[in-house]
Amino acid sequence: MTIIITAFERSPDGGKGLARDTRVRWALEEVNQPYEVRAVSFRAMKEPAHLALHPFGQIPTYENGDLALFETGSIVFHIAQRHAGLLPDDANARARAITWMFAALNTVEPPILELVTAKILEGDKSWSEERMPLKADRIRDRLKQLSVRLGDAEWLDGAFSAGDLMMVSVLLRLKASGILDEFRNLSAYVARGKARPAYKRAFDAQLALNNGKPAP
Repeated sequence: MTIIITAFERSPDGGKGLARDTRVRWALEEVNQPYEVRAVSFRAMKEPAHLALHPFGQIPTYENGDLALFETGSIVFHIAQRHAGLLPDDANARARAITWMFAALNTVEPPILELVTAKILEGDKSWSEERMPLKADRIRDRLKQLSVRLGDAEWLDGAFSAGDLMMVSVLLRLKASGILDEFRNLSAYVARGKARPAYKRAFDAQLALNNGKPAP
């Protein structure tokens, strides 16, 4: 059975790797699993066929035989559990890697998304100029904590894991803001993630789809 994921027909980020299907692609590339992509338009995302897969009309979704999943964290967790390469064999290390997945999505990403959303949807509001620095400082508070925890380590807890995959994906959203550059070890951490061959393959495939070209 071939794994099928959905992705934006035309990504809002122009194919820069910030759309959440990139996280799923990256996970599949890390565990060497072939997959197909079904591109969906914004209109198709709100139609019954797609809503049957994702009740909130978003991407990505994951299909493999009778199994259909939505929510990026759930999909990456499923891939990591099913295929070797993204979770350690040791039970305690495995639990810590899963914890970092949750930390990326539940603790680090929310303030980042607040800033991104505010810039896109609230940038023209009269109070925006006052609120933006507050939102940026909330991100800095989280990054200070993460920076201390990472220290000089290559990855968050030993070898690269699904926890790193999710954390790097989340931190990539800060690229345009310049905030990540304030934390040298975190910036280097993200660069290491982007340098992984599996990430490069995932990024290139997402960019090719956005540009209307065959996947490399």
